[in-house]
Amino acid sequence: MGSKNRIAKHILPIILKDRKEGQCYVEPFVGGANLIDKVDGWRIGADSNYWLIKALKLIQSGDLPADNSEFTERDYKMCVSHAKGERDIVGYCDGLIGYALIAFSFGAKWCGGWSRGKKSDGSDRDYVAEQFRANKKQSAGIKGVVFKNKSYESLEVPPRSVIYCDPPYAGTTKYKDDFDHNSFFDWCRDKCKEGHQVFISEYNAPDDFVCVWQKEIQSGLNTNSTKKGIEKLFVHKSQANLI
Repeated sequence: MGSKNRIAKHILPIILKDRKEGQCYVEPFVGGANLIDKVDGWRIGADSNYWLIKALKLIQSGDLPADNSEFTERDYKMCVSHAKGERDIVGYCDGLIGYALIAFSFGAKWCGGWSRGKKSDGSDRDYVAEQFRANKKQSAGIKGVVFKNKSYESLEVPPRSVIYCDPPYAGTTKYKDDFDHNSFFDWCRDKCKEGHQVFISEYNAPDDFVCVWQKEIQSGLNTNSTKKGIEKLFVHKSQANLI
C-alpha cells in the first residue's frame, strides 16, 4: 500500500543528487524494495519484519514459483496457518512463506486472502504468474543489496551514508506494531548530526523539517478510488541548503 514505485522517478534524482562514488545508500524501511531496486552501488535495505526480509532474499535469489500450478491456493492456506502458529509445515522455506503471504494476498496485505480476479476475457487471473514476472525483473535490480532484519533504531549505518526513510505514515492504516513517530524524527535529527544525508517520505513532519518535493497521489488499494494524498519528501532544515 505504501509502494514508492510510482514516485521513484521524481524523488530519486533529489535523493541521489550529491551521492558520492562508494557512498552507501540505506533504507531502514525497505518495504517492497521498489525504490532501492532502482539504485546502484553499495546498498543496505532493512526492515523490522522478519517475513518481509526473508521474502526479499527469495526474490533476490530468483527461485520463485512460476504459476498457480507450482503454488496453489491450498499451499497459501497452509502458509497462513503456519504463520499464525496453528500448524507446522514442511517443504516451505521461510522465504517462500513470507513471499506468498505478501505477494499472493489481496493488495499485498499480510495474510489478506488469496488474490482473485478475472481477465478481460472472463478467465481467472493467475496472480502467481503475474508476481513471478514482476519479481523476476525486480530480482536483477536488487542483486547485491544487503538485506537486514533490523529495526531502524538498531541498524548500523555506515559513516556519511545517504539515508532514505519511508516509515509508517502518521494517521494512516495501522501496522502490526505501534510506531513512535516522535522517536523516529529524533533519530533522523541524530543521523543528520552524525553527517548522514537524511530524506523522509511522509504526509507531514515537525516544523524543523522542510518539504523539498510534493505531489498528489491516489491512495488506497482500489485503483478506481478517488481518494488522494499529498506525498511529500522532507529533509531537516540543517540540510535544506544542500538540496
